[in-house]
Amino acid sequence: MRYAYGVTTALLLGGAALSLATGYPAGAQVAQNEASQLSNVVPRAGAPASFADLTQQLAPAVVNISTRQRVRVANANPFAGTPFADLFGGGGTDDGNPKTREAQSLGSGFIISADGYVVTNNHVIVADGQGEVESITVTMPDGNEYPAKLIGRDAASDLAVLKISAAKPFPFVKFGDSRSARVGDWVIAIGNPFGLGGTVTSGIISAVYRNTGSGSAYDRYLQTDASINRGNSGGPMFDMKGQVIGINNAIFSPTGGSVGIGFAIPAEIAAPIVDQLKAGKSIERGYLGVRIQPVNEDLADSLGIAHNRGEFIQAVEPGQPAAAAGIQAGDVVVKVAGKEVTRDQTLSYLVANTAPGSRIPVELIRNGKRLTLTATVGKRPSEEELASQSFEQDPAQPENQFNKPPSKQGNGLSEQSLGLSVLPLTPQIARQLGVPDSTQGVVVNAVDPSSDAGSKGLQRGDIVLSANYRAVTSPVELEAAVREAKGASRNALLLRVQRRGQPATYVPIRIR
Repeated sequence: MRYAYGVTTALLLGGAALSLATGYPAGAQVAQNEASQLSNVVPRAGAPASFADLTQQLAPAVVNISTRQRVRVANANPFAGTPFADLFGGGGTDDGNPKTREAQSLGSGFIISADGYVVTNNHVIVADGQGEVESITVTMPDGNEYPAKLIGRDAASDLAVLKISAAKPFPFVKFGDSRSARVGDWVIAIGNPFGLGGTVTSGIISAVYRNTGSGSAYDRYLQTDASINRGNSGGPMFDMKGQVIGINNAIFSPTGGSVGIGFAIPAEIAAPIVDQLKAGKSIERGYLGVRIQPVNEDLADSLGIAHNRGEFIQAVEPGQPAAAAGIQAGDVVVKVAGKEVTRDQTLSYLVANTAPGSRIPVELIRNGKRLTLTATVGKRPSEEELASQSFEQDPAQPENQFNKPPSKQGNGLSEQSLGLSVLPLTPQIARQLGVPDSTQGVVVNAVDPSSDAGSKGLQRGDIVLSANYRAVTSPVELEAAVREAKGASRNALLLRVQRRGQPATYVPIRIR
């Protein structure tokens, strides 16, 4: 899935910014007029005149983390392994295999115990997940340096635990309860932005449990306007009690610098994982084996269901818990173990935080009807294994050079309403498209690039297998599905589309 705004870890560059110019706040005058009604609402104590005393107590436990690592890089020599390799300085010895280069990273962390356990982000320790760590150095605010041992790391939650040792106890801080955090609460962030050393910034909590749209099992952050920059990754976010309620992790930014939108991993999520890593335990998460997407407006309109509730099942991996439970592609999961599936409480998050082996009810919508299935949660594979699963669709698709608008003479309902010109799928066309002769559907002959179908990437040669869960075997049946959707006052039609060499995917197409 692609998004208009880039999320970048606070260690790295990237992203895009959103800027709005709305003039004076519309609610300001209203608030002034209703001041008499708000006389009982007064700010509670907690907005300090200075953060100096709090910072003085906390800063000694916040550290700078630097690493040296070997990062695998692809061989850029197009003549590698040939007699011409030395033209690129390879001297004819290049075997074409991936090489490594030395890399360094800088980030932040904090000590959580007197005996020297340190918490930071995984991406501070292993750049882009590709590095092999050679050494880790923890630098205290007073300049003392300690070699650190990597105790454990977890790529899914982006957390890592280190250990340093010394003759005397280290200053340390404790995790607080992020569940009690409220929008508007004061926070301070301490870290090592741009390698400058200990830096303190302050702000408020802008949002609680913000979903950034990454789709990960831990896409659930505290958002703040306290300045977070490159190098702040892994540093603590403190509440006014001096407790760590978040671990600074990512930002929205056009340049890698702060624009007032930073994200921290909530202590509620981080603390249990840190405890397991500290104890040397592997992190086990629940897993169903499905490929999902949020129920956006188009999907909801095509299915005739509520917006922003539930998640849509695009594909089910054979042999995994979802398949065994009877969950199918095209289902909309609305509840898991009695908990609503929402943008702030995603299916990935609910399942990942369910112990493997648990039997849970899964409530879903199928063909407009609600039903409940029971699934036995499996163990989530590693991030590397997940990336290689066959049911994942390759997001990088070549542009179709043969796409063209439907002919102006075309007057079929599918052309008028969907922007699609379709033909019957004959055995001869099926063989040309690389699908079995027995495949039933209609093949897209042309797409109007100005239509919703065109904007969503449908192209010549795609096969439409079904419309709103009903098999489509002829252009007449597709037109009938359009007519039925219009009769039900739906603004979109859900098509199941097969593209050569890829798994079938559900795509909601708006009706015009």
